[in-house]
Amino acid sequence: MPQRQMSEPSGFKGGARLSQGLWLPYSLLVVAALGWWWTFVGAGRTGSSTMAAMSFAAFLIAWVAMMGAMMLPAILPVVRLYALAAARGAAAPAAVFVGGYLVVWSAVGIPAYFLWRRLSGPLAEASPWAARFAGAVAIGAAVYQLTPLKSLCLRHCRSPLSFFLHHGRNLNRPTGAALAGGRHGIYCLGCCWMLMALLVALGTMSLGWMIALAVLILLEKTAPFGEVLAKTAAAGLLVLGAALLLHPALIGNIV
Repeated sequence: MPQRQMSEPSGFKGGARLSQGLWLPYSLLVVAALGWWWTFVGAGRTGSSTMAAMSFAAFLIAWVAMMGAMMLPAILPVVRLYALAAARGAAAPAAVFVGGYLVVWSAVGIPAYFLWRRLSGPLAEASPWAARFAGAVAIGAAVYQLTPLKSLCLRHCRSPLSFFLHHGRNLNRPTGAALAGGRHGIYCLGCCWMLMALLVALGTMSLGWMIALAVLILLEKTAPFGEVLAKTAAAGLLVLGAALLLHPALIGNIV
């Protein structure tokens, strides 16, 4: 890497690449905004009958848009650190790293689709068993918030430098960059999979729950009090789960 930097004729090229490393991660916020817009428009135009007929491909497109809206702002610190290394020629383009990350979350859309197919009709009808299922998932999410695995994954997500020290091999190669992005996606999945399961259980087109969970995920990963919040959120999830188990009719008021 030093030889490559010394071979540049002036500081202009290096400065341009460094500038790219600074602005490129923030383009993720634009992508996330487009994801929110797409989801908002889709939720407004999609009725229960249309949702029931949604194809696997259409669901995956909607899922990727939702994951982009909810997850990309939370990974901004990791991508920014990676992009700075890429701007200095020490890593493959940041898009490769982000692509590896998105592959993981796209794959999660496959089981989410089959769960959604089973639940979309009962949720639209405010079925008591669907409400109790959502309540059980909420309680499961509350318990998971307090587990050592959640804490381990959250620590990796909250410390980009530590992540790259442990998983930053061969970043100058596209395969190494994609694998690193995939590993970060797995840690992110380890943080959030029960929250995503809860989102599906409450309805994937429920914008209110999307926003609430997206804010929770963002604060967990980026705020100074994120680890405390993760444990505090368990109490709220537990109350939600108990309420749905005891009073399933509430499902019609919250989805």
